[in-house]
Amino acid sequence: MRRIALSFFVFLAVALAANVKLYLKDGTFQLTREYQVQGDRVHYYSVERSEWEDIPTELVDLKKTESEIAENKKKIEEEAKVLSEEDKAERALQDEIMKIPQNPGVYVIEGKDTRKFKAAESTVHTNKGRSVLKVLSPIPMVTGKATLEINESHSLNVLGDPRPELYIQLERDERFGIVKLTPNHGVRIVEKITSIPVTKEMVEEPEEVEIFRKQLTPDGLYKIWPQNPLEPGEYAVVEYEPGKLNMQVWDFAYKPGAVPKPAK
Repeated sequence: MRRIALSFFVFLAVALAANVKLYLKDGTFQLTREYQVQGDRVHYYSVERSEWEDIPTELVDLKKTESEIAENKKKIEEEAKVLSEEDKAERALQDEIMKIPQNPGVYVIEGKDTRKFKAAESTVHTNKGRSVLKVLSPIPMVTGKATLEINESHSLNVLGDPRPELYIQLERDERFGIVKLTPNHGVRIVEKITSIPVTKEMVEEPEEVEIFRKQLTPDGLYKIWPQNPLEPGEYAVVEYEPGKLNMQVWDFAYKPGAVPKPAK
């Protein structure tokens, strides 16, 4: 569609540029498609009368005519350049979108390849023990304080870019972002959880990273990246509905200069 619009604009611009105003010194003008200065005469094609005519050169304001022609040409070239750049950006965006599968999940583009992160299995740790968090199951019983954890101490998804560009295809219209994980005795804490007995509310406290987000498609594909360079450590992309304890987690580690190693 953008290419069609650009082609139409160029055609229209050429058509409009073909007709110019031949200004006269009395303030009027003749609309012409072409003119030639021939000594003491200006030979021009009258658009109004569809025929060639002549007018004394001394009656024509050639400076104003030529100035407007040059100005219009410059304006058309600038607008065509803007549209061309927009067209190039649109094509680049579509190429980027085509690299991301439509299946829900988190992805990273590495050169010509696209890698999908495997969702991490997370557990809710209370003073009564640990239970696996089932995203689509009822909320597990949590009393007082708890933590959401990933059992492994390190992620196998290692990235070497301090501001990685990640893609998330949402499964539902939920909150999402990047959080910093806290290592703790062989596990990584995703968030702290507090239950309020009277209201039966769940207060979730992930350590969120400030990010930029750009929606790429209407059906929930977003590109996200940190506003500031990450500190070396463990992180995760998360998707959840606050207070529902249904967080999905895709973990990764940032190590400066590391060569990406896909998780097995």
